Amino acid sequence: MVGEEKPKNKRRRLIGIVCSLLSLTILTYIAIMFISGRQSEMFRFFGLFSSHEPVKMADEYHFDVGRNRTFADLDGSLAAAGTLGIQVLDTEGRETLRDSFRMSNPAICAQEGYAIAFDISGTAVRVFSGEEIITSIKADGAIISASINRNGWVSVCTQEGGTSKGVVTVYNAGGAAVYRVNLATGYVLSAVLTPDNKSLAILNLTDDGSRITYYSLNSKDVDRVFDLPDRLIFEICYLPGGDVLAISTDSLLIINKNNEGKELYGFADSRLGGYATGNGFIAIYLLDYGVGHSGRLVTLKEDGNILAEIETDREIVSLSSSDGYLAVLRSDGFALYNTTLDEIPVLLEPAAAAGATKVLALGNGNSLAGSDHSAVVIRIES
Repeated sequence: MVGEEKPKNKRRRLIGIVCSLLSLTILTYIAIMFISGRQSEMFRFFGLFSSHEPVKMADEYHFDVGRNRTFADLDGSLAAAGTLGIQVLDTEGRETLRDSFRMSNPAICAQEGYAIAFDISGTAVRVFSGEEIITSIKADGAIISASINRNGWVSVCTQEGGTSKGVVTVYNAGGAAVYRVNLATGYVLSAVLTPDNKSLAILNLTDDGSRITYYSLNSKDVDRVFDLPDRLIFEICYLPGGDVLAISTDSLLIINKNNEGKELYGFADSRLGGYATGNGFIAIYLLDYGVGHSGRLVTLKEDGNILAEIETDREIVSLSSSDGYLAVLRSDGFALYNTTLDEIPVLLEPAAAAGATKVLALGNGNSLAGSDHSAVVIRIES
């Protein structure tokens, strides 16, 4: 019939209209991103249409966070805290997050995709992921310690004066304070949350020794108390099964859910020089009570079975473990071991780790050696 548009022409006209609308939508999106200052989101948007090639990890990371730097593995990205704030770089060394604020004694810890940075003896706290600040907290008193679990819930221990021996405040993943404990006896040292956000364990120092007090977040009443007379516990952490690993000055202990304590490994004849936990095994560096840095490096499973033990006569500055690897920073260089303490060859330039003060195991055999001036990645040979 005359005047009737052919089906083929209709399809062409429809395709032209759709393409025009798509182009208008993309241009509008670009304009909004630039006006709102969210260009990085625009680049991620267009990245959806690019070919997905393997990402190469950077060899050097250029952090700019001031002095006293400390580092954390943030689910593949790298986070650093210093006297000028925090910064996160992705695997290619590109900045994905920065927050500038003052800290005198910066500290940082991370669990999977969440991290917490805080100022020991100060009041500043930041909870963040790789790309955003989740919450900023100003503590009511001087911060003693803080921790974060894999769900982004945090516990902050503070000294708030008066008759209080310490206060522990729990914040959920949204930054809201959901629980608070004011200890009238025993000076608080640290606190940790279970991975399911249901229980809190508080480590404090009493006149008789060390105490771990357990609370259910559904009640203000004490759940149970574990006392260790005449001994100092200086760190606790929850194991995957729900037991607590306690590190003391002369032994490693496991406290089970029945409040029974079991010594995993004793070292009363040695001085603890360092340790690394997680990934299914524990590593400890023990020093002899003598001249120099002679001692031994020990690895063991979380059930107490010893994996390996080697003698060492060189000072170990820092330890870190991940994915079955143990990264060891000595005063004269770097070494990488497996859980049975077989040394693994690494790709390392002679000056790469010079001046490093901290080591961080990153997984897959990679490690970060860092200081206030540099941060370099060390890889295994194959």
